[in-house]
Amino acid sequence: MSRLISPSILSADFNNLGKEILMLNQSEADWIHFDVMDGVFVPNISFGLPVIQHVKKIATKPLDVHLMIINPDPFIKPFRDSGADMLTVHYEVCNHLHRTVSAIRQEGMKAGVCLNPATPVHLLEDIINDIDLVLLMSVNPGFGGQKFIQNTYQKVIRLRRLIEEKQATALIEIDGGVNLETGKLLFEAGADVLVAGSFVFGAKDPMMTIHQLKNV
Repeated sequence: MSRLISPSILSADFNNLGKEILMLNQSEADWIHFDVMDGVFVPNISFGLPVIQHVKKIATKPLDVHLMIINPDPFIKPFRDSGADMLTVHYEVCNHLHRTVSAIRQEGMKAGVCLNPATPVHLLEDIINDIDLVLLMSVNPGFGGQKFIQNTYQKVIRLRRLIEEKQATALIEIDGGVNLETGKLLFEAGADVLVAGSFVFGAKDPMMTIHQLKNV
């Protein structure tokens, strides 16, 4: 299993975003995570295509874009054009999930499906072989810095079992409340990728914090 870190720029200093991205380029971060929020599916609005477009010009890491929006289909190609390497949509908003996932992959991106904390992993058993990653929310989506939901560990174990049973290759990504303590237990449970926002960008030494997360 992988041990990848995807820092979330939702917690970055937007007055110095260019410097933050250059720091991530030099760090051991594997991906750069973007939380795109529409104020409808989640109770917050974050940023959209222009920010990703500008980051793409200087980033040397793949851009990991998480759409927390109610109608992702019309935005698949625009996000590809802006520089997304991975595009993750929510199970809860996709009426035709297989079609949406297929459209993402046809645009040359890796396709991810996200589950909210109360959405069970068994709902993915008919799509797991068609996706590249599953993003499990370990907090309720919408805001950074929330407390980690303890049930996530069991959810990771169940998802790892499903992936192995189906002989799938999807990576397991976790977003919310990640720190050295939760990160260690998540990797042990079977997670591949940890998203960390405030824990990285709020640290005195973000590069060292990323290094520590990768090696918990």
